[in-house]
Amino acid sequence: MYDVYIIESLQVGDWYKGFTEDYEKRFIQHNNGESTFTSTKRPCKLIFVQVFTSKQLALQQEKKLKHCNRKYLQWLIHQRINLLLDV
Repeated sequence: MYDVYIIESLQVGDWYKGFTEDYEKRFIQHNNGESTFTSTKRPCKLIFVQVFTSKQLALQQEKKLKHCNRKYLQWLIHQRINLLLDV
């Protein structure tokens, strides 16, 4: 399984979109400063996870999300595809 995720910097409000095979592990890495983009913007909050069965589809979705505006992303995080809504 492959995950596309969005995290929010609680310090500056930026949103980071990424792709991984283990979103929980990757989120911990972001909050530990192990990611260049988020290392100076911690703490972070995980706000969206979408699961894919193929790496290709997940990478396509990640690329798409990186070009979407914030209004669309705000809408997206409240949709049923967000794994975090079931938690």
